[in-house]
Amino acid sequence: MCGIAGILGGGDGRRDVIKHMTDTIVHRGPDDSGFFYDDDIALGQRRLSIIDLETGRQPITNQTEDVVLICNGEIYNSPDLRKSLEDKGYHFKTATDVETVLHLYEEFGEKCVDYLQGMFAFVIWDQRHKKLILARDHLGQKPLYFFQGNGVFCFASEVKALLATPWIEPGADLEAIWHYVSMRFVPDELSFFKGVRKLPAAHMLVWQNGTSRVERYWQLRFGHKHPGTDEQIIDGLHDVIDESVRSHLLSDVRVGAFLSGGIDSSTIAAMMAHHTDNGPVPVFSIGVKEQSFNELPYARMVVERYGLEGHEKVVSADMIHLIPKMISHMDEPSDPYGVGVYLVSRLARETVKVVLSGDGGDENFAGYDRYAGQRYADMYAILPRWLRANVMSRLVRLVPESFGYKTLAQKARWLNDVSLYERGHRYAYSLSFLRFTQEMKHSLFTRSAIDNIEVENSDRKILDYFDAGNADDLVDRMLYTDLMTRMPDHLMVIADRMTMAHSLESRAPLLDHRLTEYAAAMPGRLKLKGSRLKHGLKEVAGRYLPGELIDRSKQGFGFPIARWMRTDLAQLLRNLFKQSRFVEQGWFEQSAIDTLLDEHLSGTTDHNFRLWILLNLEFWYRQYFEGMSVDDMQDFTASLMQD
Repeated sequence: MCGIAGILGGGDGRRDVIKHMTDTIVHRGPDDSGFFYDDDIALGQRRLSIIDLETGRQPITNQTEDVVLICNGEIYNSPDLRKSLEDKGYHFKTATDVETVLHLYEEFGEKCVDYLQGMFAFVIWDQRHKKLILARDHLGQKPLYFFQGNGVFCFASEVKALLATPWIEPGADLEAIWHYVSMRFVPDELSFFKGVRKLPAAHMLVWQNGTSRVERYWQLRFGHKHPGTDEQIIDGLHDVIDESVRSHLLSDVRVGAFLSGGIDSSTIAAMMAHHTDNGPVPVFSIGVKEQSFNELPYARMVVERYGLEGHEKVVSADMIHLIPKMISHMDEPSDPYGVGVYLVSRLARETVKVVLSGDGGDENFAGYDRYAGQRYADMYAILPRWLRANVMSRLVRLVPESFGYKTLAQKARWLNDVSLYERGHRYAYSLSFLRFTQEMKHSLFTRSAIDNIEVENSDRKILDYFDAGNADDLVDRMLYTDLMTRMPDHLMVIADRMTMAHSLESRAPLLDHRLTEYAAAMPGRLKLKGSRLKHGLKEVAGRYLPGELIDRSKQGFGFPIARWMRTDLAQLLRNLFKQSRFVEQGWFEQSAIDTLLDEHLSGTTDHNFRLWILLNLEFWYRQYFEGMSVDDMQDFTASLMQD
């Protein structure tokens, strides 16, 4: 695991710049650094030593030293690949897993990605052909950003490294912000910064002769379904998950696990116990004082059953003071989900460098309420549309707000509102329901700002996948959409940045692309059976976990943000929005922000998700465009809370 960076072009000054770039991402690799230079390119790497602690330095060159590799990630099938390549006559300089990528390229060229099982973002410089290759793993677990202009092509694991170069003048990308306020993430190749692009998951960028092309190298399809009985398919699922967990334990240092007490992480931890014979597996769990529901008792069940080395801590979710730190690591607005990942990563790093997580369970096996909710919306839509649009819309808005988590008011309004749309548009609307809908954005953004946005309808970013033809079943279409959008552009951004903020490597066995392919080939009834979410995965989990853990309602981190915004944070919001930088720049309408805040504070409507987005955008702007440090932001936050 590490951070990587590079500059193609840029003249003699690139040697100093590449050092500066890698310094900005030292948290990704505090153990070591390495550099490569020739007449065309400078490559840099910061290393977190996990495999081959002594000789696994990067960049790595081939025998003739005319092909160079830097790679962030882990290649889980490297032992088999290594043997195959050695049989073909390739000589390895190191014992590290990522050197296999280098020799695969020598053997298969750009097709080398077809042989990889792992999480990775790698760069290959082929001096012989003056060819640069960038590639990102199948589901976007590892990040890679790039910029082309002003005579250079530069790239890095995090945006902050690109902003450290003299060639990029930071500017906000309004189209990215337009989509973000609806979707909670920035889709496709966009980033929050003008000119800075991210390489999409499962894509490769090839630069040669002054031009570049970006191509998809892997596609997930749901059409072909497994033959056999349901029991046989579940048996196969068990085996592929178990094998994925085993392969993800590849390491020369101790490996632990996040243990939330939910099905995904608990199953992973239980399987790890079966594959580990060098002492109990260290697992890490947190409880939050302000959280209405505590999952620690369920995590303890797993610890006791498998004799795990349990580490737990009850922490205070001082979210408002964590926001600047989280933004600094993410290079974009923070997310409430990220708070939990940040805090448990801090706990885990006290003991280990590597953890396994349960990421991917919800998206592969239908674990979110909205998946079942779409079926309820189908049934509810039997009522005449005029009745739902005119009568029921008024009635559900009479349900009082309680400013809690998954409230009756939220559920009633969600069901009625999404029912007014048809399939793909219904799912797209459901993702923006608690954030800014298309109509709300036209009130929030100024007319001049909207005129500068190329793709105005954010629904298209969802429909492009929902209607792609890769899946027929409704459940599969929703899962495919999430795996191609929210997974790489939201959840993996948070997982990567919040763990790497503490120099901790997080691995997700449930996101192994072979496992994802197996899950895609499972019939929809084994993912969502009636209203039972994650049916197939729960059947596997039942072989390891007690029934009371498996059949309980899904919880997760649910902080009382809505109530805080009406009490402790009310003054902060009032003062912050009075000096909104987005209003000053002519991007947002002050009246729209004032209306949201007034309705929330008066108890008329719960706007906490929307206010969180606006608050984070204001903090992000000040940190990246006004140069305020994390410490500055702490002082600024304190000042906002004064009357």
